[in-house]
Amino acid sequence: MIRWPLPEPMALALAAARDARDAGEVPVGAVVVKDGAVVATAHNAPRALHDPTAHAEMLAIREAARLLGDERLAGCDLYVTLEPCPMCAGAIQHARIARVYYGAADPKGGAVEHGPRLFDRAGSLHRPETYGGIGEEEAAALLRGFFAERR
Repeated sequence: MIRWPLPEPMALALAAARDARDAGEVPVGAVVVKDGAVVATAHNAPRALHDPTAHAEMLAIREAARLLGDERLAGCDLYVTLEPCPMCAGAIQHARIARVYYGAADPKGGAVEHGPRLFDRAGSLHRPETYGGIGEEEAAALLRGFFAERR
């Protein structure tokens, strides 16, 4: 297997996922990038914020939209350590994110390669380019370790 260097935004997303784990949250991190510059970084925080929608992607998208002063994040890329769920995939579509790079696949809860495959639907309002498996080994190991400790 050829191993390429991990893109810096995914390394930052993995660091955010470790921060989530350390805070007792499911270890998922996300980074929004525009024109090569990091705009927002976030990790899962539903427990801390008492908000079931506080997934890493949602928080990073909200922060990027606030900082850029626009609800449309056209030209932005999203790096996330886990395949986005249906809620996050919907937010990605509404934000018009250009490209999504994710680490670990999520056969049970994902909505990009698995489940409803929202970006592939005929009525999809926006179809970002998607690339899976970026930093997959570390992202999957973080998740496995987190859940193994709780069983």
